[in-house]
Amino acid sequence: MTQYTLLVILALFFDEYLTFSDQISALSKILLITYIRQLRCIRPYLKTASTIATSIVHSKLDYCNLLYYNLPEYQLNRLQLIQNSLTRAVITAPKSSDITPSLRSLHWFTIKERIDYKILSLTYKVLTSTEPSYLYDLISLQPHHSTRSSDVVTLAHPPSYSSLNINNCSFHHASRRLWNKLSKELRQPVDDESLSLPSHLSLTSSVLLVRFSVCLNHIKGTIIIFLIIIFFIPRVV
Repeated sequence: MTQYTLLVILALFFDEYLTFSDQISALSKILLITYIRQLRCIRPYLKTASTIATSIVHSKLDYCNLLYYNLPEYQLNRLQLIQNSLTRAVITAPKSSDITPSLRSLHWFTIKERIDYKILSLTYKVLTSTEPSYLYDLISLQPHHSTRSSDVVTLAHPPSYSSLNINNCSFHHASRRLWNKLSKELRQPVDDESLSLPSHLSLTSSVLLVRFSVCLNHIKGTIIIFLIIIFFIPRVV
Protein backbone atom coordinates (compact mmCIF):
# COMPACT_ATOMS: atom_id res chain seq x y z
CA MET A 1 0.00 0.00 0.00
CA THR A 2 1.53 3.31 -1.10
CA GLN A 3 1.55 6.30 1.18
CA TYR A 4 -0.47 9.28 -0.04
CA THR A 5 1.10 12.67 0.66
CA LEU A 6 -1.03 15.80 0.86
CA LEU A 7 0.34 19.25 1.59
CA VAL A 8 -1.79 22.26 2.49
CA ILE A 9 -0.33 25.68 1.64
CA LEU A 10 -2.38 28.89 1.71
CA ALA A 11 -5.60 26.84 1.95
CA LEU A 12 -4.65 24.90 -1.20
CA PHE A 13 -4.31 21.11 -1.30
CA PHE A 14 -1.17 19.90 -3.09
CA ASP A 15 -0.90 16.19 -3.80
CA GLU A 16 2.37 14.56 -4.74
CA TYR A 17 1.50 14.47 -8.48
CA LEU A 18 0.07 18.02 -8.55
CA THR A 19 -3.25 16.87 -9.99
CA PHE A 20 -5.16 19.15 -7.59
CA SER A 21 -7.87 16.53 -7.39
CA ASP A 22 -8.28 17.02 -3.63
CA GLN A 23 -8.35 20.79 -4.06
CA ILE A 24 -11.14 20.58 -6.64
CA SER A 25 -13.05 18.09 -4.48
CA ALA A 26 -12.83 20.46 -1.52
CA LEU A 27 -14.07 23.34 -3.68
CA SER A 28 -16.96 21.25 -4.97
CA LYS A 29 -17.99 20.32 -1.46
CA ILE A 30 -17.98 23.80 0.01
CA LEU A 31 -19.34 25.65 -3.04
CA LEU A 32 -21.97 23.23 -4.31
CA ILE A 33 -23.25 21.94 -0.98
CA THR A 34 -22.93 25.12 1.05
CA TYR A 35 -22.85 28.40 -0.87
CA ILE A 36 -24.73 27.59 -4.08
CA ARG A 37 -27.42 25.60 -2.28
CA GLN A 38 -28.00 28.45 0.15
CA LEU A 39 -28.03 30.93 -2.72
CA ARG A 40 -30.86 28.97 -4.36
CA CYS A 41 -32.88 29.15 -1.14
CA ILE A 42 -32.66 32.93 -0.81
CA ARG A 43 -32.60 33.72 -4.54
CA PRO A 44 -36.28 34.91 -4.67
CA TYR A 45 -35.44 37.62 -2.12
CA LEU A 46 -32.33 38.91 -3.90
CA LYS A 47 -31.86 41.57 -6.56
CA THR A 48 -28.06 41.39 -6.56
CA ALA A 49 -27.53 37.65 -6.94
CA SER A 50 -24.84 38.19 -9.57
CA THR A 51 -22.83 40.43 -7.22
CA ILE A 52 -23.02 37.88 -4.42
CA ALA A 53 -22.06 35.06 -6.76
CA THR A 54 -19.04 37.01 -7.98
CA SER A 55 -17.97 38.13 -4.50
CA ILE A 56 -18.25 34.79 -2.74
CA VAL A 57 -18.23 31.90 -5.18
CA HIS A 58 -16.22 33.25 -8.10
CA SER A 59 -13.59 34.64 -5.74
CA LYS A 60 -13.00 31.10 -4.49
CA LEU A 61 -12.92 29.65 -7.99
CA ASP A 62 -10.44 32.33 -9.09
CA TYR A 63 -8.23 31.98 -6.01
CA CYS A 64 -4.76 30.90 -7.26
CA ASN A 65 -6.40 29.52 -10.39
CA LEU A 66 -3.15 29.89 -12.32
CA LEU A 67 -2.24 26.57 -10.75
CA TYR A 68 -5.05 24.94 -12.76
CA TYR A 69 -3.43 25.86 -16.07
CA ASN A 70 -2.88 22.87 -18.36
CA LEU A 71 -4.73 20.49 -16.06
CA PRO A 72 -6.44 17.52 -17.72
CA GLU A 73 -9.77 18.30 -19.33
CA TYR A 74 -11.74 16.19 -16.87
CA GLN A 75 -10.38 18.23 -13.95
CA LEU A 76 -11.32 21.53 -15.58
CA ASN A 77 -14.77 20.09 -16.32
CA ARG A 78 -15.26 19.50 -12.60
CA LEU A 79 -14.63 23.19 -11.98
CA GLN A 80 -16.85 24.13 -14.90
CA LEU A 81 -19.71 22.14 -13.36
CA ILE A 82 -19.47 24.34 -10.28
CA GLN A 83 -19.70 27.49 -12.36
CA ASN A 84 -22.58 26.05 -14.38
CA SER A 85 -24.49 25.32 -11.19
CA LEU A 86 -23.78 28.82 -9.94
CA THR A 87 -24.98 30.35 -13.23
CA ARG A 88 -28.28 28.47 -13.12
CA ALA A 89 -28.77 29.50 -9.49
CA VAL A 90 -28.26 33.17 -10.34
CA ILE A 91 -30.61 33.31 -13.35
CA THR A 92 -32.98 30.62 -11.96
CA ALA A 93 -32.61 28.48 -15.06
CA PRO A 94 -33.58 24.79 -15.19
CA LYS A 95 -30.85 22.19 -14.89
CA SER A 96 -31.30 21.03 -18.48
CA SER A 97 -30.87 24.49 -20.01
CA ASP A 98 -27.95 25.38 -22.27
CA ILE A 99 -25.29 27.06 -20.19
CA THR A 100 -23.46 29.01 -22.93
CA PRO A 101 -26.14 31.73 -23.48
CA SER A 102 -26.52 32.07 -19.71
CA LEU A 103 -22.79 32.68 -19.22
CA ARG A 104 -22.83 35.19 -22.05
CA SER A 105 -25.78 37.05 -20.57
CA LEU A 106 -23.92 37.42 -17.26
CA HIS A 107 -20.69 38.40 -19.06
CA TRP A 108 -18.83 35.56 -17.35
CA PHE A 109 -15.83 33.75 -18.78
CA THR A 110 -15.69 29.98 -18.59
CA ILE A 111 -13.20 28.41 -16.17
CA LYS A 112 -10.55 27.87 -18.84
CA GLU A 113 -11.01 31.39 -20.17
CA ARG A 114 -10.69 32.84 -16.66
CA ILE A 115 -7.39 31.02 -16.17
CA ASP A 116 -6.01 32.17 -19.52
CA TYR A 117 -7.20 35.72 -18.93
CA LYS A 118 -5.44 35.94 -15.56
CA ILE A 119 -2.17 34.68 -17.05
CA LEU A 120 -2.40 37.17 -19.92
CA SER A 121 -3.27 40.03 -17.57
CA LEU A 122 -0.31 39.20 -15.36
CA THR A 123 1.94 38.93 -18.42
CA TYR A 124 0.82 42.35 -19.62
CA LYS A 125 1.48 43.86 -16.21
CA VAL A 126 4.95 42.32 -16.08
CA LEU A 127 5.82 43.56 -19.57
CA THR A 128 4.64 47.13 -18.98
CA SER A 129 5.80 47.65 -15.39
CA THR A 130 8.65 45.09 -15.05
CA GLU A 131 7.08 44.13 -11.74
CA PRO A 132 7.19 41.83 -9.91
CA SER A 133 10.85 41.33 -10.68
CA TYR A 134 10.82 37.59 -9.97
CA LEU A 135 8.33 37.12 -12.81
CA TYR A 136 9.96 39.64 -15.11
CA ASP A 137 13.19 37.65 -14.91
CA LEU A 138 11.35 34.57 -16.21
CA ILE A 139 10.33 36.07 -19.55
CA SER A 140 12.31 37.61 -22.38
CA LEU A 141 11.40 39.35 -25.62
CA GLN A 142 12.18 37.86 -28.97
CA PRO A 143 14.81 39.91 -30.86
CA HIS A 144 13.41 42.10 -33.63
CA HIS A 145 13.98 41.04 -37.22
CA SER A 146 13.14 42.68 -40.51
CA THR A 147 9.81 40.91 -40.84
CA ARG A 148 6.18 41.96 -40.75
CA SER A 149 5.83 40.59 -37.23
CA SER A 150 8.77 42.62 -35.89
CA ASP A 151 6.50 45.51 -34.87
CA VAL A 152 4.67 43.43 -32.27
CA VAL A 153 5.77 42.22 -28.85
CA THR A 154 6.67 38.54 -29.03
CA LEU A 155 8.00 36.48 -26.15
CA ALA A 156 11.05 34.32 -26.79
CA HIS A 157 11.07 30.57 -26.38
CA PRO A 158 12.37 29.30 -23.03
CA PRO A 159 16.10 28.59 -23.21
CA SER A 160 15.74 25.01 -22.01
CA TYR A 161 13.11 22.30 -22.12
CA SER A 162 12.33 19.46 -19.79
CA SER A 163 10.50 16.20 -20.18
CA LEU A 164 8.61 16.93 -16.96
CA ASN A 165 4.99 17.80 -17.72
CA ILE A 166 4.80 20.13 -14.73
CA ASN A 167 7.19 22.54 -16.47
CA ASN A 168 4.56 23.17 -19.14
CA CYS A 169 2.30 24.58 -16.40
CA SER A 170 4.81 27.16 -15.17
CA PHE A 171 4.41 30.88 -15.80
CA HIS A 172 7.64 30.74 -17.78
CA HIS A 173 6.00 28.55 -20.43
CA ALA A 174 2.32 29.50 -20.09
CA SER A 175 2.88 33.24 -20.54
CA ARG A 176 4.80 32.78 -23.79
CA ARG A 177 2.36 30.23 -25.19
CA LEU A 178 -0.76 32.33 -24.50
CA TRP A 179 0.76 35.73 -25.28
CA ASN A 180 2.11 34.73 -28.68
CA LYS A 181 -1.33 33.36 -29.64
CA LEU A 182 -2.87 36.82 -29.30
CA SER A 183 -3.60 38.80 -32.44
CA LYS A 184 -1.06 41.37 -33.60
CA GLU A 185 -3.39 44.22 -32.64
CA LEU A 186 -3.23 43.12 -29.00
CA ARG A 187 0.55 42.73 -28.99
CA GLN A 188 1.43 46.21 -30.15
CA PRO A 189 4.10 48.07 -28.11
CA VAL A 190 2.61 50.29 -25.42
CA ASP A 191 5.30 53.00 -25.40
CA ASP A 192 3.28 55.37 -27.56
CA GLU A 193 4.29 59.02 -27.08
CA SER A 194 0.81 60.18 -28.04
CA LEU A 195 -0.63 58.78 -24.84
CA SER A 196 -1.66 61.38 -22.31
CA LEU A 197 -0.08 59.44 -19.44
CA PRO A 198 3.07 57.30 -19.29
CA SER A 199 2.34 53.61 -19.72
CA HIS A 200 3.40 52.71 -16.19
CA LEU A 201 1.11 55.40 -14.72
CA SER A 202 -1.80 54.27 -16.86
CA LEU A 203 -1.25 50.68 -15.80
CA THR A 204 -0.95 51.62 -12.13
CA SER A 205 -4.16 53.64 -12.18
CA SER A 206 -5.99 50.82 -13.98
CA VAL A 207 -4.79 48.24 -11.47
CA LEU A 208 -5.82 50.47 -8.56
CA LEU A 209 -9.28 50.98 -10.04
CA VAL A 210 -9.73 47.24 -10.56
CA ARG A 211 -8.58 46.44 -7.03
CA PHE A 212 -10.85 49.14 -5.59
CA SER A 213 -13.90 47.83 -7.49
CA VAL A 214 -13.14 44.26 -6.36
CA CYS A 215 -12.90 45.39 -2.74
CA LEU A 216 -16.22 47.20 -3.04
CA ASN A 217 -17.85 44.09 -4.48
CA HIS A 218 -16.51 41.96 -1.63
CA ILE A 219 -17.72 44.43 1.01
CA LYS A 220 -21.11 44.82 -0.65
CA GLY A 221 -21.60 41.08 -1.00
CA THR A 222 -20.62 40.47 2.63
CA ILE A 223 -23.03 43.13 3.92
CA ILE A 224 -25.88 41.76 1.80
CA ILE A 225 -25.32 38.20 3.02
CA PHE A 226 -25.19 39.44 6.62
CA LEU A 227 -28.47 41.33 6.26
CA ILE A 228 -30.15 38.36 4.60
CA ILE A 229 -29.10 36.04 7.38
CA ILE A 230 -30.44 38.44 10.02
CA PHE A 231 -33.74 39.48 8.43
CA PHE A 232 -34.83 36.95 5.81
CA ILE A 233 -33.71 33.55 7.02
CA PRO A 234 -35.78 33.60 10.27
CA ARG A 235 -38.87 34.64 8.31
CA VAL A 236 -38.40 31.88 5.75
CA VAL A 237 -37.92 29.27 8.46
